[in-house]
Amino acid sequence: MAARAYWKGYLKLSLVSCPIALFPATSEREKISFHQLNRETGNRIRYRKVDAQSGDEVPNENIIKGYEVAKGEYIELDPEELEAVAIESKRTLEIERFVPKTDIDELYLRDPYFVVPDGDVGQQAFAVIRDAIRKEGMVALGKVVFTTREHIIALEPRDNGMVGTTLRYPYEVRQAKDYFDVVEDEKVPKDMLDLAVHIVETKSGRFEPEKFEDEYENALKELLRKKHKGERIERPKEPSRTNVVNLMDALRQSVKAENLGSTTRRKLSGSAEGRAAKKATRPASKQRRAG
Repeated sequence: MAARAYWKGYLKLSLVSCPIALFPATSEREKISFHQLNRETGNRIRYRKVDAQSGDEVPNENIIKGYEVAKGEYIELDPEELEAVAIESKRTLEIERFVPKTDIDELYLRDPYFVVPDGDVGQQAFAVIRDAIRKEGMVALGKVVFTTREHIIALEPRDNGMVGTTLRYPYEVRQAKDYFDVVEDEKVPKDMLDLAVHIVETKSGRFEPEKFEDEYENALKELLRKKHKGERIERPKEPSRTNVVNLMDALRQSVKAENLGSTTRRKLSGSAEGRAAKKATRPASKQRRAG
């Protein structure tokens, strides 16, 4: 396995336990990232940790954590003091209860991890716990410690392994009513709703993430390619704005545009142009065989 485990420990269900490893299920390393440079020299910008009063650089061994209790007044904590409150479950993920997945509000979901057995010793115990969760159709809740923080984690079977998703605590989730209470209770006319529903139905389909494209990321790659080759960079034109100000007119024009688009796609798929387009997208080997 190429990736490095983010966490290793023991998964425990009552008296059954097995060694496991957690790997982040998502990554943003593939995204383009930038460094800050000095425009005049082209050199990288470095950040120094300095004393806010004296301006002197502070070595890492002299840096401690502090909690601000008043303006400019801190409670200082040494690493040894923080270690004193280390949680016993630092290397154990113990399942405490099972709940229906529908009980977990999406706002509480944080980060997903792939959960797999760590080595050959605990393969069977891992399979027993995984299959028991799958058979009950529930989600297992437990606690896990990453670095110095304890997290609630929800485990559910996925293929031969499991996915563990860390959850936010209640104090981390804002109350929706604080934002939604200002939204007026509009009574939507039936004819407007029918038009909107028609648009939704026209655009309905299956969730296919492989068809998602990060257009901004693609534009960044093209920009970097042009800069690297010394090509001219032109500012794109501002998108045209619609002049429709009446909601009903906007809905009708949207329905018309969606219907026209659907008709065009159907005609294209059955036309000579459509057949030619399909042929052009076939693999080269198939085209050669066809010829």
